[in-house]
Amino acid sequence: MVPTTKKELRKLVTDATLDMYEELTPELVRLINETKKDVSLTEAQKQDEILLHIIGYVKSCTNEIIIEVLGEILGLE
Repeated sequence: MVPTTKKELRKLVTDATLDMYEELTPELVRLINETKKDVSLTEAQKQDEILLHIIGYVKSCTNEIIIEVLGEILGLE
């Protein structure tokens, strides 16, 4: 679908966003759980690692959303 209005573009981006966050969330949860269980890290280090996981998650989601939406608009496979 090639959006012809901002409203259609907004829906396309919103749908891609919801799908991508839902798809990548289990990986984030796994990383956070592994970090929490890592006895070699202090609590402060665990928090730092978890923050890095979250930043990476948001970055990955953003990149994939852009790729999905542009791919849809440009008709790429």
